[in-house]
Amino acid sequence: MAFLLLAGLALFLDLDRLWLELQRLPASLLLPVLALTVFQVGLSAWRWRYTAKRLGLQMSYSRAFREYYLASFLNQVLPGGVMGDAGRAWRHSRETDKKLGAVHAVIIERLSGQFALFLVVAWAVAWLSESGRFSPNLSVGWLLPVVAIGSLAVGLWGMRSKNRAGRYIRRLCKDLSQTLFGWQVLPIQLGTSLLVLGSYLAVFFLLAQQAGYIEREGSGFLMLALCSLLLLSMVIPLTVAGWGVREGAAAVLWPLAGLPAEQGVALSVAYGVLVLISSFPGLAVLLRRQSPVGVKNGNRLTKTPGQTTYRCPD
Repeated sequence: MAFLLLAGLALFLDLDRLWLELQRLPASLLLPVLALTVFQVGLSAWRWRYTAKRLGLQMSYSRAFREYYLASFLNQVLPGGVMGDAGRAWRHSRETDKKLGAVHAVIIERLSGQFALFLVVAWAVAWLSESGRFSPNLSVGWLLPVVAIGSLAVGLWGMRSKNRAGRYIRRLCKDLSQTLFGWQVLPIQLGTSLLVLGSYLAVFFLLAQQAGYIEREGSGFLMLALCSLLLLSMVIPLTVAGWGVREGAAAVLWPLAGLPAEQGVALSVAYGVLVLISSFPGLAVLLRRQSPVGVKNGNRLTKTPGQTTYRCPD
């Protein structure tokens, strides 16, 4: 799917100009992006551990950090962009009697990030409309209230329903109240998620700055607003790590803002490549997990004769 979308997009772009735009982006950006990624993973792992703890689940920070890097790598190379998150939820659920809680910890941790993204996108759409960059009838500002009203309707139905689906929705609403929307936890979750989102946008900002796209007053806000919409397009789980969908969104959004489509696509491609490379520590975690090391005996690892075992994540 990603290849087909990219191939179709190539028919509508000036490939020579796209190549020139890509040449503006220096390879030296890899180091600061890697540093930002360590911050992203570290803070996201803390958010996951905090969410799990609110549900009565224990997890060491080092375990959460390694698992999050592994999930980030798998999300980059497997279809849908969520397989890594599903994997860490499954592995955690196998080690506790609160299996549904372990799954909800991952779902709610990711939902916290999407909640922050929707808030920033709402700001971006409002800013783009007020600045005259987007016509109001082209905005997607209706998306946030529709999602909010739809979620409220589902929650109310679940509270009244007596069947299995209703019982599950009541449990989910309870967990959401304990971990995300409660008055004690919402500032922590929202603040953490905004910092993580800010690090993603910082990657785009660095790319745009190094390419010389931020040259006039207001262009910095313009880039941040457009790139937040690109991040929203990656929520659609149709391709591998958003490839194709993200570039297609860039090819539409940049001309709407009066900018060349090739500029947005170049930023999108460079972002995808840098994020993929920066997820490679997760590959190291995966390879380490697959190496036979025996079983734990106190603080030592000893091999059991005639049996192949694998390193536990913690």
